[in-house]
Amino acid sequence: MQRRRARSPWADIVWEPHGVVPGYGGDERKLLVQHDVAAQWLHPGFKLELHRDEIEGYYENVVTADPRVFVLWRMEGDDALPVEVTVSRDEAARWLDAGHSVDGVPMPPEIYAWVGEYVEKNYRPEPRKRIKPRSFQHPKDRV
Repeated sequence: MQRRRARSPWADIVWEPHGVVPGYGGDERKLLVQHDVAAQWLHPGFKLELHRDEIEGYYENVVTADPRVFVLWRMEGDDALPVEVTVSRDEAARWLDAGHSVDGVPMPPEIYAWVGEYVEKNYRPEPRKRIKPRSFQHPKDRV
């Protein structure tokens, strides 16, 4: 998570996820950078899991030009803390619809390769039958 000085007359600081670090094995929050403009903390212990019922959201994410890892986060006192991570665009949208703070960060290549392989092995788009609009039907055939 990153805290930086805001460029706004309405707020002094802005909190935002800054990135994800795959494979970090620590167990305590760690201050990485601190200077007068910004500070960054590493919050370890998050496990990214893939679920078959989210496969459409993973697919939508890996085929985009800008794949993301989505971070759900909350303010606790004066600190912003990450709560959960996902690579499903659908799950992130549900979190946003529920009123949570969610931001996307660039997906690291290792995660992209892992998710891409999962999608390639498991995603089978459902065939969709096109329904012709009523305007294309003859008036006597419209019910």
